[in-house]
Amino acid sequence: MQNLLITGGAGFIGSHLVDYLMSDAARAAFNWHEAPRLAVVDNFNDFYDPAVKRANIAHHLECDRFELIVADITDATAMNQLFARRRFDAVVHLAARAGVRPSLNDPLAYETTNVRGTYVLLEAARQSGVRQFVFGSSSSVYGINARVPFSEDDPISRPISPYAATKIAGEAACQVYSHLYAMRAVCLRFFTVYGARQRPDLAIHKFARLIDAGRMIPVYGDGRTERDYTYIDDIIAGVVAALRYKASDFEIINLGESAAVELRRLVELLEQALGKRAILNHQPQQPGDVPITYANIEKARRLLGYDPQTPIEAGIEKFVAWFKNSK
Repeated sequence: MQNLLITGGAGFIGSHLVDYLMSDAARAAFNWHEAPRLAVVDNFNDFYDPAVKRANIAHHLECDRFELIVADITDATAMNQLFARRRFDAVVHLAARAGVRPSLNDPLAYETTNVRGTYVLLEAARQSGVRQFVFGSSSSVYGINARVPFSEDDPISRPISPYAATKIAGEAACQVYSHLYAMRAVCLRFFTVYGARQRPDLAIHKFARLIDAGRMIPVYGDGRTERDYTYIDDIIAGVVAALRYKASDFEIINLGESAAVELRRLVELLEQALGKRAILNHQPQQPGDVPITYANIEKARRLLGYDPQTPIEAGIEKFVAWFKNSK
Protein backbone atom coordinates (compact mmCIF):
# COMPACT_ATOMS: atom_id res chain seq x y z
CA MET A 1 0.00 0.00 0.00
CA GLN A 2 2.29 2.74 -1.24
CA ASN A 3 0.13 4.69 -3.69
CA LEU A 4 -2.32 6.73 -1.63
CA LEU A 5 -4.89 9.45 -2.27
CA ILE A 6 -5.88 11.96 0.41
CA THR A 7 -8.85 14.17 -0.48
CA GLY A 8 -8.94 17.45 1.39
CA GLY A 9 -5.28 16.85 2.06
CA ALA A 10 -4.40 20.54 2.39
CA GLY A 11 -6.89 21.09 5.19
CA PHE A 12 -6.46 20.77 8.93
CA ILE A 13 -6.76 17.00 9.42
CA GLY A 14 -5.62 16.13 5.90
CA SER A 15 -2.35 18.05 6.07
CA HIS A 16 -1.43 16.42 9.39
CA LEU A 17 -2.10 13.02 7.81
CA VAL A 18 0.12 13.95 4.86
CA ASP A 19 2.90 15.00 7.23
CA TYR A 20 2.71 11.65 8.99
CA LEU A 21 2.55 9.51 5.85
CA MET A 22 5.62 11.26 4.42
CA SER A 23 7.59 10.71 7.65
CA ASP A 24 10.12 8.09 8.72
CA ALA A 25 7.66 6.96 11.42
CA ALA A 26 5.13 5.96 8.76
CA ARG A 27 7.73 4.04 6.77
CA ALA A 28 8.58 2.05 9.88
CA ALA A 29 4.94 1.49 10.86
CA PHE A 30 3.93 0.27 7.40
CA ASN A 31 7.27 -1.47 6.74
CA TRP A 32 7.76 0.68 3.64
CA HIS A 33 11.24 0.73 2.10
CA GLU A 34 10.65 4.28 0.89
CA ALA A 35 8.07 7.04 1.29
CA PRO A 36 4.72 6.36 -0.38
CA ARG A 37 3.59 8.02 -3.58
CA LEU A 38 1.05 10.41 -2.16
CA ALA A 39 -1.55 12.41 -4.10
CA VAL A 40 -3.60 15.19 -2.52
CA VAL A 41 -6.81 16.51 -4.05
CA ASP A 42 -8.01 19.87 -2.80
CA ASN A 43 -10.07 22.59 -4.46
CA PHE A 44 -8.84 25.36 -2.10
CA ASN A 45 -12.31 26.85 -1.73
CA ASP A 46 -12.81 30.07 0.19
CA PHE A 47 -14.60 28.67 3.26
CA TYR A 48 -11.49 30.06 4.95
CA ASP A 49 -8.36 31.66 3.51
CA PRO A 50 -6.95 29.30 0.82
CA ALA A 51 -3.48 30.64 1.58
CA VAL A 52 -3.66 28.90 4.96
CA LYS A 53 -4.28 25.55 3.26
CA ARG A 54 -1.53 26.12 0.70
CA ALA A 55 0.90 26.86 3.52
CA ASN A 56 -0.10 23.60 5.25
CA ILE A 57 1.45 21.50 2.47
CA ALA A 58 3.99 23.90 0.96
CA HIS A 59 6.94 21.99 2.40
CA HIS A 60 5.94 18.84 0.47
CA LEU A 61 5.62 20.38 -3.00
CA GLU A 62 9.25 19.80 -3.98
CA CYS A 63 9.12 16.10 -3.10
CA ASP A 64 8.96 13.91 -6.21
CA ARG A 65 6.75 11.40 -4.39
CA PHE A 66 4.10 14.01 -3.61
CA GLU A 67 1.53 15.31 -6.11
CA LEU A 68 -1.00 18.09 -5.56
CA ILE A 69 -4.09 18.02 -7.76
CA VAL A 70 -6.19 21.17 -7.61
CA ALA A 71 -9.63 19.82 -8.45
CA ASP A 72 -13.14 19.40 -7.11
CA ILE A 73 -14.25 15.95 -5.95
CA THR A 74 -17.64 16.50 -7.59
CA ASP A 75 -15.97 16.62 -11.03
CA ALA A 76 -16.41 13.01 -12.13
CA THR A 77 -14.31 13.43 -15.29
CA ALA A 78 -11.34 14.82 -13.37
CA MET A 79 -11.58 12.15 -10.67
CA ASN A 80 -11.91 9.29 -13.17
CA GLN A 81 -8.86 10.52 -15.07
CA LEU A 82 -6.86 10.80 -11.85
CA PHE A 83 -7.79 7.29 -10.67
CA ALA A 84 -7.00 5.82 -14.10
CA ARG A 85 -3.60 7.52 -14.13
CA ARG A 86 -2.49 6.71 -10.59
CA ARG A 87 -4.15 3.37 -9.67
CA PHE A 88 -4.35 4.01 -5.94
CA ASP A 89 -4.02 1.29 -3.32
CA ALA A 90 -6.11 3.22 -0.81
CA VAL A 91 -8.13 6.42 -0.44
CA VAL A 92 -8.64 8.56 2.64
CA HIS A 93 -11.63 10.78 1.89
CA LEU A 94 -11.52 13.88 4.10
CA ALA A 95 -12.70 16.53 1.62
CA ALA A 96 -16.05 18.02 2.62
CA ARG A 97 -18.00 21.15 3.22
CA ALA A 98 -17.58 21.42 6.97
CA GLY A 99 -19.49 23.04 9.79
CA VAL A 100 -22.95 22.62 11.26
CA ARG A 101 -24.09 26.24 11.29
CA PRO A 102 -22.99 27.16 7.72
CA SER A 103 -24.88 24.12 6.43
CA LEU A 104 -28.15 25.71 7.57
CA ASN A 105 -27.53 28.62 5.22
CA ASP A 106 -26.48 26.65 2.14
CA PRO A 107 -27.71 23.05 2.40
CA LEU A 108 -27.59 22.39 -1.34
CA ALA A 109 -23.87 23.13 -1.49
CA TYR A 110 -23.34 20.65 1.34
CA GLU A 111 -25.40 18.02 -0.44
CA THR A 112 -23.41 18.49 -3.65
CA THR A 113 -19.96 18.26 -2.11
CA ASN A 114 -20.54 15.80 0.70
CA VAL A 115 -22.95 13.40 -0.98
CA ARG A 116 -22.31 13.65 -4.72
CA GLY A 117 -18.57 14.09 -4.12
CA THR A 118 -18.44 10.93 -2.03
CA TYR A 119 -20.30 8.93 -4.70
CA VAL A 120 -17.96 10.28 -7.40
CA LEU A 121 -14.95 9.07 -5.42
CA LEU A 122 -16.47 5.70 -4.54
CA GLU A 123 -17.35 5.06 -8.18
CA ALA A 124 -13.91 6.08 -9.41
CA ALA A 125 -12.38 3.86 -6.73
CA ARG A 126 -14.60 0.93 -7.75
CA GLN A 127 -13.74 1.25 -11.42
CA SER A 128 -10.00 1.38 -10.73
CA GLY A 129 -9.97 -1.48 -8.22
CA VAL A 130 -9.20 0.40 -4.99
CA ARG A 131 -9.42 -2.02 -2.07
CA GLN A 132 -9.31 0.30 0.97
CA PHE A 133 -11.52 3.39 1.43
CA VAL A 134 -11.41 5.42 4.65
CA PHE A 135 -14.19 7.98 5.06
CA GLY A 136 -14.06 10.97 7.41
CA SER A 137 -17.46 11.17 9.08
CA SER A 138 -18.55 13.17 12.11
CA SER A 139 -20.01 12.91 15.58
CA SER A 140 -22.75 15.23 14.26
CA VAL A 141 -24.54 12.17 12.88
CA TYR A 142 -25.72 11.29 16.40
CA GLY A 143 -27.89 14.42 16.65
CA ILE A 144 -29.48 14.84 20.08
CA ASN A 145 -28.62 11.38 21.32
CA ALA A 146 -30.45 10.05 24.37
CA ARG A 147 -27.55 7.81 25.39
CA VAL A 148 -24.08 8.91 26.45
CA PRO A 149 -21.39 8.12 25.64
CA PHE A 150 -22.31 7.71 21.96
CA SER A 151 -21.86 4.20 20.55
CA GLU A 152 -21.67 3.18 16.93
CA ASP A 153 -24.82 1.07 17.21
CA ASP A 154 -26.93 3.98 18.55
CA PRO A 155 -29.73 5.09 16.19
CA ILE A 156 -28.88 8.03 13.91
CA SER A 157 -32.32 8.60 12.42
CA ARG A 158 -32.74 12.13 13.82
CA PRO A 159 -29.94 14.42 12.56
CA ILE A 160 -30.52 18.12 13.30
CA SER A 161 -28.40 19.82 10.61
CA PRO A 162 -27.92 19.41 6.86
CA TYR A 163 -24.21 18.77 7.52
CA ALA A 164 -25.05 15.81 9.76
CA ALA A 165 -27.50 14.46 7.17
CA THR A 166 -24.84 14.55 4.46
CA LYS A 167 -22.41 12.61 6.66
CA ILE A 168 -25.05 9.94 7.31
CA ALA A 169 -25.56 9.72 3.53
CA GLY A 170 -21.80 9.35 3.02
CA GLU A 171 -21.62 6.48 5.49
CA ALA A 172 -24.54 4.77 3.75
CA ALA A 173 -22.83 5.13 0.37
CA CYS A 174 -19.68 3.52 1.76
CA GLN A 175 -21.71 0.62 3.13
CA VAL A 176 -23.41 0.08 -0.25
CA TYR A 177 -20.11 0.04 -2.15
CA SER A 178 -18.54 -2.28 0.39
CA HIS A 179 -21.47 -4.69 0.11
CA LEU A 180 -21.73 -4.64 -3.68
CA TYR A 181 -18.10 -4.42 -4.76
CA ALA A 182 -15.98 -5.98 -1.98
CA MET A 183 -14.35 -2.64 -1.28
CA ARG A 184 -13.24 -2.38 2.34
CA ALA A 185 -14.71 0.83 3.81
CA VAL A 186 -13.98 2.23 7.25
CA CYS A 187 -16.07 5.23 8.33
CA LEU A 188 -14.50 7.23 11.14
CA ARG A 189 -16.74 9.48 13.23
CA PHE A 190 -14.47 12.32 14.35
CA PHE A 191 -15.29 14.10 17.61
CA THR A 192 -14.34 17.84 17.68
CA VAL A 193 -10.77 17.70 16.45
CA TYR A 194 -8.34 20.44 17.52
CA GLY A 195 -4.63 21.20 17.52
CA ALA A 196 -2.02 23.05 15.47
CA ARG A 197 -3.41 24.40 12.16
CA GLN A 198 -7.02 24.00 13.31
CA ARG A 199 -9.51 25.78 11.07
CA PRO A 200 -9.89 29.42 12.15
CA ASP A 201 -13.68 29.15 12.38
CA LEU A 202 -13.66 26.40 15.00
CA ALA A 203 -14.25 27.29 18.65
CA ILE A 204 -10.80 26.72 20.16
CA HIS A 205 -8.96 28.65 17.46
CA LYS A 206 -11.60 31.37 17.26
CA PHE A 207 -11.74 31.80 21.04
CA ALA A 208 -7.94 31.92 21.35
CA ARG A 209 -7.73 34.60 18.68
CA LEU A 210 -10.44 36.74 20.30
CA ILE A 211 -9.20 36.34 23.87
CA ASP A 212 -5.68 37.20 22.79
CA ALA A 213 -6.95 40.35 21.06
CA GLY A 214 -9.05 41.40 24.05
CA ARG A 215 -12.29 41.01 22.13
CA MET A 216 -15.55 39.37 23.19
CA ILE A 217 -16.07 35.68 22.50
CA PRO A 218 -19.56 34.43 21.59
CA VAL A 219 -20.92 31.91 24.09
CA TYR A 220 -24.10 30.27 22.86
CA GLY A 221 -26.51 29.21 25.58
CA ASP A 222 -25.45 28.99 29.22
CA GLY A 223 -21.94 27.66 28.60
CA ARG A 224 -22.87 24.17 29.77
CA THR A 225 -22.77 22.48 26.37
CA GLU A 226 -20.19 19.70 26.32
CA ARG A 227 -17.88 18.47 23.59
CA ASP A 228 -15.52 15.53 23.30
CA TYR A 229 -12.40 17.46 22.19
CA THR A 230 -9.90 15.19 20.41
CA TYR A 231 -6.30 16.21 19.79
CA ILE A 232 -5.09 15.98 16.20
CA ASP A 233 -2.26 13.52 16.92
CA ASP A 234 -4.75 11.04 18.36
CA ILE A 235 -7.03 11.41 15.34
CA ILE A 236 -4.14 10.79 12.95
CA ALA A 237 -3.19 7.64 14.86
CA GLY A 238 -6.76 6.41 14.38
CA VAL A 239 -6.83 7.24 10.67
CA VAL A 240 -3.53 5.45 10.10
CA ALA A 241 -4.83 2.39 11.97
CA ALA A 242 -7.94 2.45 9.74
CA LEU A 243 -5.69 2.44 6.66
CA ARG A 244 -4.09 -0.74 7.97
CA TYR A 245 -7.35 -2.39 9.09
CA LYS A 246 -8.24 -5.63 7.27
CA ALA A 247 -10.41 -7.71 9.61
CA SER A 248 -13.78 -6.95 7.96
CA ASP A 249 -15.10 -5.18 4.88
CA PHE A 250 -17.18 -2.47 6.54
CA GLU A 251 -16.98 -0.70 9.88
CA ILE A 252 -18.14 2.52 11.51
CA ILE A 253 -15.81 3.60 14.31
CA ASN A 254 -15.79 6.54 16.74
CA LEU A 255 -12.56 8.47 17.16
CA GLY A 256 -12.74 10.72 20.24
CA GLU A 257 -10.98 11.45 23.50
CA SER A 258 -13.94 9.91 25.40
CA ALA A 259 -14.21 12.83 27.80
CA ALA A 260 -16.94 15.48 27.59
CA VAL A 261 -15.72 18.99 28.50
CA GLU A 262 -18.06 21.87 29.32
CA LEU A 263 -17.67 25.03 27.25
CA ARG A 264 -17.05 26.99 30.46
CA ARG A 265 -14.14 24.71 31.31
CA LEU A 266 -12.71 25.07 27.80
CA VAL A 267 -12.72 28.87 28.17
CA GLU A 268 -10.98 28.57 31.54
CA LEU A 269 -8.22 26.42 30.03
CA LEU A 270 -7.69 28.89 27.20
CA GLU A 271 -7.52 31.76 29.70
CA GLN A 272 -4.87 29.93 31.72
CA ALA A 273 -2.77 29.03 28.68
CA LEU A 274 -3.00 32.51 27.14
CA GLY A 275 -2.59 34.35 30.42
CA LYS A 276 -5.57 36.56 29.59
CA ARG A 277 -9.18 36.82 30.70
CA ALA A 278 -12.04 36.12 28.30
CA ILE A 279 -14.80 38.67 27.72
CA LEU A 280 -17.98 36.67 27.29
CA ASN A 281 -20.80 37.64 24.93
CA HIS A 282 -23.74 35.40 25.82
CA GLN A 283 -26.04 34.59 22.91
CA PRO A 284 -29.03 32.26 22.38
CA GLN A 285 -28.44 28.60 21.63
CA GLN A 286 -27.96 28.11 17.89
CA PRO A 287 -30.13 25.86 15.68
CA GLY A 288 -28.29 22.69 14.72
CA ASP A 289 -26.07 22.65 17.83
CA VAL A 290 -26.28 19.59 20.08
CA PRO A 291 -25.99 19.78 23.88
CA ILE A 292 -23.27 17.14 24.17
CA THR A 293 -20.92 14.94 22.19
CA TYR A 294 -19.19 12.11 24.00
CA ALA A 295 -17.55 9.13 22.28
CA ASN A 296 -17.59 5.54 23.40
CA ILE A 297 -14.23 4.42 21.95
CA GLU A 298 -14.26 0.76 23.01
CA LYS A 299 -14.74 -0.36 19.40
CA ALA A 300 -11.82 1.79 18.25
CA ARG A 301 -9.65 0.34 21.01
CA ARG A 302 -10.65 -3.22 20.05
CA LEU A 303 -10.41 -2.99 16.27
CA LEU A 304 -7.76 -0.34 15.73
CA GLY A 305 -5.71 -0.40 18.90
CA TYR A 306 -6.75 3.24 19.30
CA ASP A 307 -5.51 4.81 22.53
CA PRO A 308 -5.76 8.61 22.76
CA GLN A 309 -2.84 10.14 24.62
CA THR A 310 -3.68 13.85 24.90
CA PRO A 311 -6.17 15.02 27.55
CA ILE A 312 -7.71 18.44 27.04
CA GLU A 313 -5.39 20.16 29.53
CA ALA A 314 -2.27 19.06 27.66
CA GLY A 315 -3.87 19.58 24.26
CA ILE A 316 -4.82 23.19 24.97
CA GLU A 317 -1.27 23.92 26.14
CA LYS A 318 0.08 22.49 22.87
CA PHE A 319 -2.46 24.38 20.80
CA VAL A 320 -1.72 27.72 22.47
CA ALA A 321 2.01 27.18 22.02
CA TRP A 322 1.40 26.76 18.28
CA PHE A 323 -1.01 29.70 18.24
CA LYS A 324 1.52 32.06 19.82
CA ASN A 325 4.28 30.91 17.50
CA SER A 326 2.09 31.16 14.38
CA LYS A 327 1.28 34.81 15.04
